[in-house]
Amino acid sequence: MDINQLIQSLEHTETYSHFGKIKRVVGLMIESTGPNVKMGEVCYIHTSQRDKIMAEVVGFNDDVVVLMPYTEINDVGPGSLVEATRQPLSVKVGQRLVGKVVNALGQPLDDTMLPHGLVAINTEQSPPNPLKRPRILEPIEIGVKTIDTLLTVGKGQRVGIFAGSGVGKSTLLGMIARNSEADLNVIALIGERGREVREFIEKDLGSEGLSKSIVVVATSDQPALMRIKGAYTATAIAEYFRDRGLNVNLMMDSVTRVAMAQREVGLATGEPPTTKGYPPSVFAVLPKLLERTGTSDLGTITAFYTVLVDGDDLNDPIADTTRGILDGHFVLDRKLAERGQFPALNVLKSISRVMPQITTEKEQKLANELRAYLSSYEENYELIQIGAYKRGSNPQVDRAIALHPKIISFLKQGIEEDCTRETAMSQIESLLYGG
Repeated sequence: MDINQLIQSLEHTETYSHFGKIKRVVGLMIESTGPNVKMGEVCYIHTSQRDKIMAEVVGFNDDVVVLMPYTEINDVGPGSLVEATRQPLSVKVGQRLVGKVVNALGQPLDDTMLPHGLVAINTEQSPPNPLKRPRILEPIEIGVKTIDTLLTVGKGQRVGIFAGSGVGKSTLLGMIARNSEADLNVIALIGERGREVREFIEKDLGSEGLSKSIVVVATSDQPALMRIKGAYTATAIAEYFRDRGLNVNLMMDSVTRVAMAQREVGLATGEPPTTKGYPPSVFAVLPKLLERTGTSDLGTITAFYTVLVDGDDLNDPIADTTRGILDGHFVLDRKLAERGQFPALNVLKSISRVMPQITTEKEQKLANELRAYLSSYEENYELIQIGAYKRGSNPQVDRAIALHPKIISFLKQGIEEDCTRETAMSQIESLLYGG
């Protein structure tokens, strides 16, 4: 740092602290008289035990500052001091963070110290300039046969994984994390049960997956703001590595729980519930968060967002909004899971919007032909099952019935099974043409 930079930094340094006093606490919200702050800034609330609780400015009511804490509020009462930091939330990131499991504030969950040499970055960033986003023209190998061949994903594509509870979302994310050719995985577990966190890390992700991953955790018992910040922190970490030229996988489970946390914040700050109980801020936050991933002129973030669909209803407001923002959607079907098909990807209901521009004509022809046979079988499924279909009525259906066991066998993949895209394509060609 030269002398001019040093003088400039001293000019912008606060020489005194700004304080306010807590006026009242109502539900999730803390109201204070002062200090002089702006939206999104972090404040410290001084407790009677001489501890500091982090809180964020989420609104104003006349001259009253409305805050929401990052943690549980204990030993806070009327008159407790509120100290302004003049800074938004930042986390420390760097190569040495790889392999770590951190909370929404970027602190390790195993009670160890953060490694040295990390850089502080703001968790809230603006999406890249649309004209500085290169087109998605190159496929990324995921290591899941069905996705690589029939729903090919490109580097920098953003995909939604839509499913009800217990259909295999976490297992699929673990397979992608272990088998994908991406340089690094950033995995955000938002609103998960505490039991599921270690289970995902040890069972689904495994030591192999963790060695090239950073896991951000905000469990369901934590305040709404921590769950929201978990999503922002994971995205900021992925952006940091993308801006250093890496191809990053961001996996967020789930964006629905981020929306639910934002609903809690919105309703607590006085927003009206509009669409099925969700306030307007939810539908403003989602595109801002999801548009931050994708391609940039430096690197790519290939994003997988899981979306919980209540009662397997794909027209839920959050599911519908998310599907409209993203570049494709994969549907995990409960009926397929009940038949023992894992991963339970419903190929006919799923789509990758960039697949036509990242695959060859031959690959598209193979994928479309297999889809056509699968569709023919599904359309006549009930007739076939009750024995009402007569062979010879339709050559396409006859061929679909003959190929169906082989197709289902191809679509199934063991958790530990790894298959390259080239191998999977040759399997389809062999399946269709017996080559």
